[in-house]
Amino acid sequence: MEELDPKKTSRAAAFGLWMKAPMPMVTLVKTLDVTRLVRLSRRGLKFNMLLCWCIGKVASRTEEFYTLPAGDKLIRYGNLAVNTVVALADSGIATCDVPFSQDLARFQRDYRTLTARVRDTGAPYDLNGDYMVIGASALPQTEIDGAVNIYAGFCNNPFLVWGKYRKKLWRAVLPISFQFHHTQMDGGHAARFLEDLQEEIQTLKP
Repeated sequence: MEELDPKKTSRAAAFGLWMKAPMPMVTLVKTLDVTRLVRLSRRGLKFNMLLCWCIGKVASRTEEFYTLPAGDKLIRYGNLAVNTVVALADSGIATCDVPFSQDLARFQRDYRTLTARVRDTGAPYDLNGDYMVIGASALPQTEIDGAVNIYAGFCNNPFLVWGKYRKKLWRAVLPISFQFHHTQMDGGHAARFLEDLQEEIQTLKP
């Protein structure tokens, strides 16, 4: 993890325009074909885990995800993690950071182990240090068309939200909302990320 001089990066103009903006977050919504993930989930792989891994996989080859505005600084990270929301026994929730691995089997083990820890303890699991964390929140009981997350002024991390997938004949589709800080990336970067996410889902081979 290192602090960058914004003027020496490709985000120099965006840093000047958006760092002090009252609402610097942008949200795109895209409906994805998740038929492949649904079929794999019937073999014992969790749907949410698979989608989180695909998000991490595409982000790992997208340069903009490694740089994040924090306070009045621009920070470069060496690793990525995907944060997921865990339902607790008392009907509450807690968050869990899962370090991304190119190895799906390793990511699955970490996902199961860490979310189980959070579920058992009720305490969030946060990765500190050299991780740019991508937020992810699933509302699997309800179909939603899109969501805009709150912006509190201190959490600039990219964030994805989705609900229950919809069945259309023999296909399954899922609207996904993607919120990002405009200093981190532009709309074109975000749109390509969603396009690449669709391709990753369709070609996933565990």
